[in-house]
Amino acid sequence: MNKKIFRLNFFTSLLVLLISIILVFSVLFEYFEAQVFSELASESTYISYALKNEDVSYIDNFKNNNKRITLISPNGTVLADTSANPSTLDNHTSRKEIKDAMANGNGKSVRYSNTLMQKNLYYAQKLDDGKILRVSTTQNSVIVILLGLLPPIMIIVISVLITSVFLARKISKSIIKPINALDLDDPAKNEAYEELTPLLKKISLQKKTIDRHIHEANQRQEEFKLITENMSEGLLVIDNHTNVLSYNQAAIRLLEIDNVKPDSVLTFNRSKGFRNAVERALGGERAENEISLDEYTYNLIATPVYENSKIIGAVIVIIDITENVKREQLRREFTSNVSHELKTPLTSISGFAEMMKSGKTPDETVVDFSASIYDEAQRLITLVSDIMKISELDESPMQFEKEKVDLYELSYEITERLKPIAEKQGIVINVIGDQAFVMGTRKILDEMIYNLCENAIKYNKENGKVDVIINQSENDVNLTVRDTGIGIPLSEQKRVFERFYRVDKSHSKFVGGTGLGLAIVKHAASYHNAEIKLESAEGKGTSFKIKFGKYDFDD
Repeated sequence: MNKKIFRLNFFTSLLVLLISIILVFSVLFEYFEAQVFSELASESTYISYALKNEDVSYIDNFKNNNKRITLISPNGTVLADTSANPSTLDNHTSRKEIKDAMANGNGKSVRYSNTLMQKNLYYAQKLDDGKILRVSTTQNSVIVILLGLLPPIMIIVISVLITSVFLARKISKSIIKPINALDLDDPAKNEAYEELTPLLKKISLQKKTIDRHIHEANQRQEEFKLITENMSEGLLVIDNHTNVLSYNQAAIRLLEIDNVKPDSVLTFNRSKGFRNAVERALGGERAENEISLDEYTYNLIATPVYENSKIIGAVIVIIDITENVKREQLRREFTSNVSHELKTPLTSISGFAEMMKSGKTPDETVVDFSASIYDEAQRLITLVSDIMKISELDESPMQFEKEKVDLYELSYEITERLKPIAEKQGIVINVIGDQAFVMGTRKILDEMIYNLCENAIKYNKENGKVDVIINQSENDVNLTVRDTGIGIPLSEQKRVFERFYRVDKSHSKFVGGTGLGLAIVKHAASYHNAEIKLESAEGKGTSFKIKFGKYDFDD
């Protein structure tokens, strides 16, 4: 805008200059022409007075004058001329100045030379005897005058141009300055040009409207961000070129992306299932695939987005189904393990019973068979009991009421029950610590501590030791069951809490058990929102530490 105003001012000044020069020359030229005619008239009057007393030869006295004197008879014949032989001149009756003089007493006319570089001014006066006296002179044309004045004119034009450039720049800046100083954040408070008031009012109204729309858009964006960022599911929004438009942190976390760039979503995961879902969604089809990443399994749902029946992108939702997959896998393993665990004792019982059924079994053998049947039945009862405990913790843990439980007292009761078993293997079992209360279900806590202590005895070494340690800090209560047993290999420690999983199957068969003990411990700890930590070294013993949150019983 500044340049435009500058150019406008500059060219306006230039145009005014040119028009002024033309007008001035026109006025001056007309003025000087009128002056010349006045001089011609005065000289004609002077000569006419002289001719009254002199003859025609008087005109010869003006031959060296810069003016041409011509005397013409009433019939147009040239009687005398100071510049040419009268006999060579044609009749002047048709000349304009002669016609006007014959009709009105005087006349004048202007005629240009063939080159237009000069012009002749003629003044004719009718004398008392009817003759016509004409006085003429030669004057340079406007072109000649302009050419003669060209150097000073150029100096004037250049000076005016320089001045115009300076003034145009200064004026344009002074015009633009108040406009550049406008406060568009608050248009109503500006005091620039009165002509801008309607525009500023419109801007003010539009700004309020835009601010309101921006506020609403930001509010919606914040709401959307708040919703998406608190989603456990990953969310990706892409355009029809697979470029990422939006995402939430869950998507970055689930896909394990280190550096997010506004690039193709296909760079996030290069698996066939991911690519297939994206391509199908951008093709207009809702796609659902499962993808695996490290130890995790995700369900990928890609849905196309339409605008005026045209696909403009897709929304991709990533759902972590690792737990569900693992649960399904555990369910299958559990079903298989339960079937196997039940089948073994039932097969034994069925076999012994079949042999006894024949009636040919000796009495001594019947006693042995009966003992074996009893042992297998007890094994079945224990297995079913543990399965029921797991089921209770899995399906309906909320049916148990919580109460104030002293872990020290409970641990002492459990160790007293287990002492006969421990003493058979020469194992010493101790309870160390002091009273420490937690809010929990006594029955479940009993099962948890009992299983830990029972395992510590079963998998201990002869003449070993088991310590149950209870202590508390400012924020938590800790229960630790530590033994000096055979230990658990590091490679097996992640799986010991799985149902029916046994580290040493041969040893487990020797000591008995269902393989559900530590699974019950894990569920019991989870039910009480407690953390369980395993520390073990092969051949050096095992330590299970359970950390409970401290409860303020004074509230």
